[in-house]
This record gives sequence, C-alpha cells and structure tokens, in this order.
Amino acid sequence: MSFWKLAVVYVVSLLALLGIDLVWLTTMGNRFYRRQLGPLMSDSPNLGVALLFYLIYVVGALVLVVMPAADAGSLGKAVLGGALLGFVAYGTYDITNLATIPGWPAVIAVVDLAWGTTLTAAVSAVGYLVARWLA
Repeated sequence: MSFWKLAVVYVVSLLALLGIDLVWLTTMGNRFYRRQLGPLMSDSPNLGVALLFYLIYVVGALVLVVMPAADAGSLGKAVLGGALLGFVAYGTYDITNLATIPGWPAVIAVVDLAWGTTLTAAVSAVGYLVARWLA
C-alpha cells in the first residue's frame, strides 16, 4: 500500500477512534468515571497527552491488526485482532492501576477494559474497510 493510502487509513482510523471515544467519554465521564474515581480524576484532561496516546495507539492498531487483516482480506481478523489489542492495552492500564493506585475501583477496570476491547475492535474494522476500499 502506498504511503498516501496508508496515511488515509491512518487519518480515518484516528478520526474514528477520536469520535467514538469522545462520545463515550462525554457520556460516561461524569456519570460513571467521576463518580467512581472522585478525587483521583482530574478536573480537566491533559489534551496534549491524550492526543499523544491516540496518535500512538492508532499506529499500533494499523501495524499489528489492520494491515495484516487487510492483507489477508479478513474483516473477522481485523475485529478479533482489534479486540485482542484493546483487551491487552486497556487491561495493562487498568490492571496496573488496580495493583498500584490505592482506591482504584475494580468496576472501573472491568468497564474500561470492556470499553477498550470494543473500541479497538470497532476502529480496527473501520481501518480494515478503508484499507480494502483503497486497495
């Protein structure tokens, strides 16, 4: 795949990740996360650091999941691979927090892990579909 096509897949995947996660976070931020985390949660996120996470995470999803699935011509591989990547990445974050941050609620870990699994599966599917469309 050419650099420009890969760039399109990256940008569309990034926008999908940002858009879907923005809906989740604006919906669940105060309803769930703030209630569970209380003073552990910042009043306002560091948007620069958050953007850095999204930029890096999409690279991982493309290299590890989307492009191999596109090469194999398998949407199922993209969805399952994305789910696995999300489970591992968000699991690493949440389980580490459970182990190291006093008062980190287990329910946050469970919900956030499920969200990361679902989100990454969906974004990987979007990236796959764009990659196949551009091929």
